[in-house]
Amino acid sequence: MSKASAAAERPRVAVLTRPAGRNEALAGRLRDAGWSSCILPALEIHPLQIDAANLPRPSGYDMVVFVSGNAARQYLDQLASVDGPAAWPTGVIAATVGPASAQALREMTSFGANTTVLHPGESAPSHDSEALWRVLQDLPRLPARVLLVRGTQGRDWLGDTLEARGVAVTRHAAYLRRPARWSAGQLAELRRWADGGVHATWLITSGEGADAARACLEAAGLADWWERCGFVLTHPALARRVPQAAHGAPGLAMVKICLPNDESIFQAFVAA
Repeated sequence: MSKASAAAERPRVAVLTRPAGRNEALAGRLRDAGWSSCILPALEIHPLQIDAANLPRPSGYDMVVFVSGNAARQYLDQLASVDGPAAWPTGVIAATVGPASAQALREMTSFGANTTVLHPGESAPSHDSEALWRVLQDLPRLPARVLLVRGTQGRDWLGDTLEARGVAVTRHAAYLRRPARWSAGQLAELRRWADGGVHATWLITSGEGADAARACLEAAGLADWWERCGFVLTHPALARRVPQAAHGAPGLAMVKICLPNDESIFQAFVAA
């Protein structure tokens, strides 16, 4: 059997590590394309409780920036739990780092359908803080007061950049991300693949997720297998958080970089 034929017959396994509820549609598409999909969130999202006195309201700002769909969902849930149903204040712009997080915001029933949402377009080379900054630079002037909604951890590049331009930035943590605990059954499935010589392709969408996945695999004695796996990453910076041996090593899956939406991720997997 030729090497090409052997590669074609090798099981194609996708490990999807986005938080719970974010993987199912992609898993279905991959199964239809002949992949075995394992939904294995690397991080758990924990809402943060906050009292009315400490919750920043959008009406106090010119723009509210959401760093992710989770940030949008958790913040609007906080507003609803403290103030009850309320319309998004007129004139307050919302901004997100990409179309996927913008869609998550628009899907929230408490968000105004006619509210302006600034975000990098589908064809933007990246969907991240730098891409959103390029969008904001095209405004006639920067907003004077910005609320930046995020988790307890993450990059602060955008907030620092806005402050350097004289913008008053308030940072608000709406949720906490913690490493997920994988069950014995989930680890047993990974171990079967490792013992069978199956090199899975992992979806990694954050540095914290990469670190959490690696720590779980090391604790389970699967660190060597992790080194032989392939990776689909949604930002170039994540390449530093996965095994460098995957980059061009003979016989190993390549690292693929793509935008953080389901279509781009799916195309990166089927091209792997």
